Amino acid sequence: MALRHIALFRWTDDVTSAQVQEVVDGLSRLPSRIPELRAYTFGRDLGISEGTYDFGVVADLPDEKALAVYREHPDHQAVLAVMRPLIADRASVQIRVPDPE
Repeated sequence: MALRHIALFRWTDDVTSAQVQEVVDGLSRLPSRIPELRAYTFGRDLGISEGTYDFGVVADLPDEKALAVYREHPDHQAVLAVMRPLIADRASVQIRVPDPE
């Protein structure tokens, strides 16, 4: 079984589109720089329903060790440094998913 890490973010009220784009740009670079990532999806909430978060990240990894590598990777830490001042609220969960075929 593989591991899926899901992180959800609510931005502070003063976050700009340019700041969110900086986050998107930084996250876009991670799959090519962190080989442990099997799949990596992220984006702004579509606004289809109420009570949602503003932004989500889903990372599929082989195991807990790979998750630790992802979390501590310097490029991931650089994106987090951009994100931290923008975050009003964060939630995350890690779940088991079937290994890709």
